[in-house]
Amino acid sequence: MRSPASRSHVARPEVARLPAPTLTPATVRALFPALADTTEVYLDSAATTQKPLPVIETIHRYHSSRTANAGRGTYPWATGLSAGIARVRERTAAFIGAEHSDEVVFTGGATAALNAVALSWGLATLADGDEILYSAVDHASNVHPWHHLRGLLGRFGRRIELIPYRVTGAGEADTDDIRAKITPRTRLITTSHLHHVFGGLTTLEELRGRIDPAILLCFDCSQSGGHLPVDVTELDADFAIFAAHKMFGAPGTGVLYCRRRVHDSLVPFLPGGNSGVRLGAEGLTPQAMPELLEGGTHNIPGILALGSALEVLESFDVGAIAAHNRDLTQRLIDGLRPIPGLEFLPGPAHSACAVGYGIVSFRLNGISAADLGFVLSELGFLVRTGAHCTPAVGDDADSVRVSTHVYNTLDEIGRFTAGIKTIAEEVA
Repeated sequence: MRSPASRSHVARPEVARLPAPTLTPATVRALFPALADTTEVYLDSAATTQKPLPVIETIHRYHSSRTANAGRGTYPWATGLSAGIARVRERTAAFIGAEHSDEVVFTGGATAALNAVALSWGLATLADGDEILYSAVDHASNVHPWHHLRGLLGRFGRRIELIPYRVTGAGEADTDDIRAKITPRTRLITTSHLHHVFGGLTTLEELRGRIDPAILLCFDCSQSGGHLPVDVTELDADFAIFAAHKMFGAPGTGVLYCRRRVHDSLVPFLPGGNSGVRLGAEGLTPQAMPELLEGGTHNIPGILALGSALEVLESFDVGAIAAHNRDLTQRLIDGLRPIPGLEFLPGPAHSACAVGYGIVSFRLNGISAADLGFVLSELGFLVRTGAHCTPAVGDDADSVRVSTHVYNTLDEIGRFTAGIKTIAEEVA
């Protein structure tokens, strides 16, 4: 994949960079205070990542030194914060491969970003009979907003259709099924870039040049951002969503990429103070992006912390992080595969080639996912259990999800699989 900076119109801001560390357990863990004094093994980075020191220090510095509101004053504290947010916006645009910094919107999180797409674009543009293609087994944040949108439009006499498509055994969107379900009324295809349970990567590359270019593409990059290189321009995305807390940043901060070609079709998401609108005799008139979708006070410490998180990710090299996660994933699959009674969910364990992006989910006969997760926590392994915010599955579809990041090691994965083997023998 080409580096985003190689063809982006956004110049990377000139800021001090962290020295590039060697990816050894000692140097990595030194950056993450929560991991410094524990023997527990954190394997739940798909839920949230650990926070490095520069992120923690940035948040503390905002609250302890020159706290102010950006964009609300002409004194140096306020103007300095405005400039800082602008720099983070430019850095974010370069990091995700956006061509223009005004395509980057800061939101209250990934859920808020997906709802912004539904309400700022869908509510304003969709007509009676229009269709959205989606996966019913995606994260609820990429399912519920579209159903909410359908309900709102139905109240005004506009009925839109939500068409679900299949997922392959490798945990990827089934592009053949998508193509078969596209009609002249299809307006949007939305998908997980990296699936939050299956760990399958979807790029929709097979659809490029074969579908109407007027059909918009939306990628939920909550799991891929900060875990592997993401280039929204190469994805041909119209919308892309990122969760800062899953890429070393703070909770309550998200990124919504809105390609320039959709800007004229957007209406305000949170009209109010600093919301990019003007009140006139005919009502609200939209003004410039990204302010149009950023009404209210920014999560200033969260945005500044995102800038520090991106700096840490770039110092590691996201490509190196991806390679590390691939090695961990393959070690995990190889260690779990021989265990009797263990069933992998769709994902890299079912792929024809050696792939992996740090997410593997499974079940074990003879013990519920919740009980298995409890036993694992007693052994010092912290994993996610349940349906993982997937609305289309019931309680009987619970599973254990293991998700890794750069601070995990091959030794940890080896000890984890040995623990699963011991549990499997005891419950057989």
